[in-house]
Amino acid sequence: MNHYPLWKNVVVVVVILLGTLFALPNFYGEDPALIISKENGEVFSNTELKDVENFLISKEASITSIRNKKGDLLIRFPDVEEQIAASSNIRSYLGRFSTVALTFAPRMPKWMQQLDLNPMSLGLDLRGGVYFKFEVDLDAAIQQRLDQYITDINKSLIDQRIRRAIRKEGNTLRIELLNPEDFNQARRSIREIDNLLDITNASTATQTVILVNMTDDQLKQRRDFAIQQNILTMRNRVNELGVAEPIVQRQGLDRIVVQLPGVQDPTQAERILGATATLEFRLVCENENAFEAEEKGRAPIGCDLFQDRIGNPVLLKKQAIVTGNQLIDASQSFSQGRPAVSIRLDSKGSKSMLETTKRNLNKPMAVLFVQQRQETTEENGNFIKRSVLDKEVINIATIRGVFSSQFEITGLTVFEAKDLSILLRAGALAAPIFKVEEKTIGPSLGQDNIDKGFAAIVTGLILIVIFMALYYKGFGLIANLGLMINLTLLVALLSLLQASLTLPGIAGIVLTVGMAVDANVLIFERIREELRNGNSPQASITAGYQKAFATITDANITTLIAALVLFTFGTGPIKGFAVTLSLGILTSLFTAIIASRAVVNWVYGGRTVKKLRI
Repeated sequence: MNHYPLWKNVVVVVVILLGTLFALPNFYGEDPALIISKENGEVFSNTELKDVENFLISKEASITSIRNKKGDLLIRFPDVEEQIAASSNIRSYLGRFSTVALTFAPRMPKWMQQLDLNPMSLGLDLRGGVYFKFEVDLDAAIQQRLDQYITDINKSLIDQRIRRAIRKEGNTLRIELLNPEDFNQARRSIREIDNLLDITNASTATQTVILVNMTDDQLKQRRDFAIQQNILTMRNRVNELGVAEPIVQRQGLDRIVVQLPGVQDPTQAERILGATATLEFRLVCENENAFEAEEKGRAPIGCDLFQDRIGNPVLLKKQAIVTGNQLIDASQSFSQGRPAVSIRLDSKGSKSMLETTKRNLNKPMAVLFVQQRQETTEENGNFIKRSVLDKEVINIATIRGVFSSQFEITGLTVFEAKDLSILLRAGALAAPIFKVEEKTIGPSLGQDNIDKGFAAIVTGLILIVIFMALYYKGFGLIANLGLMINLTLLVALLSLLQASLTLPGIAGIVLTVGMAVDANVLIFERIREELRNGNSPQASITAGYQKAFATITDANITTLIAALVLFTFGTGPIKGFAVTLSLGILTSLFTAIIASRAVVNWVYGGRTVKKLRI
C-alpha cells in the first residue's frame, strides 16, 4: 500500500545528494583574500603572477597562496590585517589600471573549486563592513532640469531674435516677451525643445507672458532618473574603491543604501560616495582687481568672484571652457615629482579647449572645484536643512602651449589627487545626496553574530530532536532525519542562489525548523487518530499523509504569500528574512510531504505491520 514508484524514489535520492553537494562548501570556512583584475579585461600571465608574488615577498607579506582564477589573481592571507596591508601595497605597485578588491575566499578541496561550488554569501551584519544610507535631494534634481530648460529656451529664442526675460518661480518658468507678436513663434520653439511641457498663456493687457511647467509624469520620471543615475554613479565609485560583493540599492522614494562588506574605515568611503563634486575650467579676469571686487561685494561684468585654497579672492570669466560632464577619464599621476591628475576630454571639450588655448597663450587659466553639501541651521527653534554650493579655485596655471584632449592638474596633495581622480572617473551625481545613517560592523562582531546565530539554530534543533524522538518514537526519528535533510537543502539553495544570509535570515532558518516540525506533527497526529479509529497501520499511514496534506499546504502557502509581500515591500534585513523564509517553506514542503513519506515507505511499506511506534 505504502509504495512510491521508482522514479519518485530516484528523484528524492538525487535531490538529497545534490543538496548535500551544494551545501558542503559551507563547512570548510573562508580565508581573507584579494582579487586583482585588469581594467581592460585582459588576463594575468604567469610572469605577472610571479612578479606580484615576488613583490609581496619583498614587502614581507604573509601569503597563504596565490593563483590565477579565470584570468584574475586570487591571493589568500592568514588574517585580515595582512590582507589590508597587502591591498595598499599592491594598489601602489600595479597603479590604476588594475582593480584590487577585498574579499573572502572559501577553503574548499580542489575538486569543489573545479565544479565552481560556493558557500553562502554572508551579509554585512555577519561579515563586517560599512553601511551607509543616503538621501537624494530630488528637489535639486528638478531645479537642475529647469535650469537646463532655461538654457535651451534662451538659446532657441536668441537664435530667432525674440526679445524676452526668463526667470524661475518655484517649479514654473515665467517667460515675458517684449513683442506680443512673438508669442506663437516662442510657443512653437518651446514645443520643439520638449513637446510634453505644459505651456500656459498668462498674458495680461500690458504683458505677454508664457508659463512653462513640467507635467506630473515628467516630474516623476526626473526623480526616478536622478535616483537610478545616482545608483549607477555610486556603483562606479564603489568599484573604484575596490570592494567585492557591494550592495547599492534604492530604499523607498528618495533613499539609497550602500553596504561595503570587508571595509572597516568609513572615512574614505564616505568622502568618495557622498561627494557631488565636479570641475570647471575658466579663464582668469586679468585686468580686474579681485581684492577691490571682494571689498565692494560684487564682481565686474562678465566675471565671477571666488576664493582660492588659502582664502585669496580670484576673479574668473563667467563662461566655462570645459565642465566635468565633458571628462572622459581622470587618473592620478605625477608631474615633475608633484602629485597631479591627468585629464582626458571628449570631442566637444577637446575642441573648446583647443580654441581657448590657441587664443589665450601665456594667459592664466583656473580649475574651479564645485561641490554641493548639506547645511543644517536653526530658525525659530526648528532645524532646517538646505543645500549649499561650494566653489573653490584649486589651481591657476599659465597656458604655455596649445593643447586639447589631454592635460594635467597640479597643486594637489597625493590624497586629494587620488580622491579627485576617482570622483571624476566615476562620474557626477545627477542630484546631491546627503548621509542620513552610518554603521560600521567589525569582523569580530560579525563573527560573534554568526556564532550566536549558529548556537540558536543548534539549540533549537537539539531540543526539537529530543522532543520528537521521545514523543513520537520511531516516527520521531524519521521526522528528525527529515529535519536534517530540510536544513541541508535550505543551505544548498542559499549557496546555489548566492542570496546574502543576514542575522534576520538566521531567524528565518530558526522559524523554518519550527514550521518543518509543525508539518510532521500534523501528519503524525492524524496517523494516531486513524489508529484510534481502528484502522490498520498501513491504512493509517496512508490516511495520515493524505488528510494532512491540505492543512499543511494551506498553512505553508499563506506563510509564503506573507514572505513574498515582505520581500516586495521590505528592504535590507527584511528582504533577507523573506528570502530565507520563502526558501525554507519550499524545502519544508518537500521534506515533510515527499522525503519523509519516502523514508516511511522504505521502513514500513511492503511488509505486514501489527503496531506502529508513534
